[in-house]
Amino acid sequence: MTFTTIDELQAALAEHAYIADRSLSTAIFLALRMNKPLLLEGEAGVGKTEIAKTLARMLDRHLIRLQCYEGLDVSTTIYEWNYARQMLQIRLLEAQGVTAQGSGEAIKNIFGPEFLIKRPLLQAIEESMVRPPILLIDEIDRADEEFEAFLLELLSDWQISIPEIGTVRAAVPPTVIITSNRTREIHDALKRRCLFYWVDYPTLDKELEIVRARVPEASAALSRQVVMFVQELRRLDLYKLPGVAETLDWVTALVCLDQKALVQDVVEDTLGAILKYQDDIAQVRGKVVVDLMRKSAAM
Repeated sequence: MTFTTIDELQAALAEHAYIADRSLSTAIFLALRMNKPLLLEGEAGVGKTEIAKTLARMLDRHLIRLQCYEGLDVSTTIYEWNYARQMLQIRLLEAQGVTAQGSGEAIKNIFGPEFLIKRPLLQAIEESMVRPPILLIDEIDRADEEFEAFLLELLSDWQISIPEIGTVRAAVPPTVIITSNRTREIHDALKRRCLFYWVDYPTLDKELEIVRARVPEASAALSRQVVMFVQELRRLDLYKLPGVAETLDWVTALVCLDQKALVQDVVEDTLGAILKYQDDIAQVRGKVVVDLMRKSAAM
């Protein structure tokens, strides 16, 4: 599937229940057209990772996800050899009485593709021979700067050299989505190789549209009250403000409890769906909940 206009792409995203404003749709459109990585920064839970998942469904492509963390290396991102299987093969050859003259070729064979464990980056390059996948490099800010440096080379050439096999090149580079929660700054050299977009908390109208698209079984009154409540909640001085993901979780939880509108007791009992720190929950309970419900009802 290809898109000739930004409006066409934006409509396709909406059909797959991802509500994107025009500026975000433009960034995605250009990333697809220019075949450049798209770096998405923003607070946790605002829908960055969901963009990659939606694109994979929408374009009918395989999603390959590399979840970043401190200490990423070649064996966890590109490839490693299946040593246990290699040892079994060597013992099998010994049991078969392989001669010294034939051992060199036998040893060479255990470094073949069937003994290779392919990690996400190698998978993305190999799969591009048939159909470019969507490669999601998630939360790159959690990885070391050394991984960023390695990623620069990969994003420039889209090839990987495996000494025992040779160089594997992407026929067509995968569509790359890189996300960051900005717990640290990403190096400028990596940013230069990407298109950049900051994913912010949505406006009230947009968040309401998202809730209606993702949780259509919620009543109109409940959806509006929840979104207004969360929008007001984000004005408070909390340790962690709730993202769109938490809004959707809360609406879903309230639907599970057969709620058609916000009720104080139920709100108090379900704060853990939107707030993830006890200090934040303690701050909101009681009078603050009453004030937020009153404000959301008046809007």
